[in-house]
Amino acid sequence: MKKRLRIEKYLASRAAKGPWKITGDQNQGYAGVVVIPSLAESNLLFSTLKSIAGNPEDILLRFLILVVVNNRENGSLSEKEDNRATLRRLEAGGREFLPVRVAWVDAASPGLGLPVKRGGVGIARKIGFDLALNRLDFDRGCPLLVSLDADTIVRPDYLPAIVAHFRASPIPGAVIPFCHQPGATPEEDRAIRRYELFLRAYVLGLERAGSPYAFHTVGSAMACTAEGYARMGGMNQRGAGEDFYFLQQLAKTGGVSQVRGTLVYPSARISHRVPFGTGRSMTDLLSGKEGAVSFYRAECFQILADWLALVGRSLDWEGEKIQEKILNISIHLYDFIKKYKFQYIWEKLRRNFRSCQNLLKGFHDWFDGLKTLKLIHHLSDGPYPRQEPERVMPDLLRWAGLEPLEGVQSQLELLRKVQNPERVNSLPISPGLLDFPFPAPSSD
Repeated sequence: MKKRLRIEKYLASRAAKGPWKITGDQNQGYAGVVVIPSLAESNLLFSTLKSIAGNPEDILLRFLILVVVNNRENGSLSEKEDNRATLRRLEAGGREFLPVRVAWVDAASPGLGLPVKRGGVGIARKIGFDLALNRLDFDRGCPLLVSLDADTIVRPDYLPAIVAHFRASPIPGAVIPFCHQPGATPEEDRAIRRYELFLRAYVLGLERAGSPYAFHTVGSAMACTAEGYARMGGMNQRGAGEDFYFLQQLAKTGGVSQVRGTLVYPSARISHRVPFGTGRSMTDLLSGKEGAVSFYRAECFQILADWLALVGRSLDWEGEKIQEKILNISIHLYDFIKKYKFQYIWEKLRRNFRSCQNLLKGFHDWFDGLKTLKLIHHLSDGPYPRQEPERVMPDLLRWAGLEPLEGVQSQLELLRKVQNPERVNSLPISPGLLDFPFPAPSSD
């Protein structure tokens, strides 16, 4: 009852407002939903749905797969035509998707398109999650919200691994291990391997520095409980970076852990849709743009580690004393922290949080993933400029306690092995025997 009240309060105050509705499958009582935004994806979406269909049927019957076909009202003619083709194929339905329970949201047709100013993947995900909440069963468990992309392939153990994770973990947020698909050409393949290595190197640095934000923020590889979703205020409406801010807020309000025992495979394609991320980075790399996807140096993460360690052992100090000690780490760190008025913020935190545990949590809520990234950028723009991976990676791996391998491919394989553990948290993945706690949904 308490969970349901939280959801109802969220829907009344924070849910996406608009003319959108769910079409297709109309069943109720699902244990989870997989939301897939689809913008001009008629050539890839159905491969994604086919990969989902490879999951065990007993779990597929308990999950709604919800496609949000979307474009801005002022979207291009080609996008709108492609979306119409997607909608026609979804409407044809039939046996193509069985046993997947497929539904969709038309956020593309005239009068239903996304708003021009804030239309993008953030609001598309939000529409899907918010509409799906009323299809979930809150009486017999804790339903799940899973985020996927229309160009991402999943394995047959995808849903079992997610279910097993949340059965074993009380933490409401999760990220799912990923591995990019190979590029279509040798040039694309080199570019995507470099970009994925960049992502992994950053998270490696955060993890070894002791940051609580040391997780990948990939929109096609994240999940949460419905209750955790409502508690953190739901998906934001950003046109890009929505995954970063979503997971950051989940980390603050309940935590983020990592699913084990499966992988998702995002596309390696280029894209101009958003100003950063995989598609834009691929475009910059393939065009030969100077400085495209250069790497952060180990020195930046060492300064971060020293800063977080200083705060962790100084919880009973005044802010002025902590700020003075920062000078022993780095004058550049001092300048950065002073700019954010740390001394004033720290005294405010000490007044609000009496216990050391709560004070440290309050500090990390303030010095969050965004400030962490800004600090790394500040140091990279100053004494430790970004460099090519061949100059950065051996030192970073050595600093992180790993073998300082040479070459992007060897380094990428190492970090994939470290960051994509196959072991499942205390629960074996045996799809045919998995004791999923919800019955299959039934129609009203």
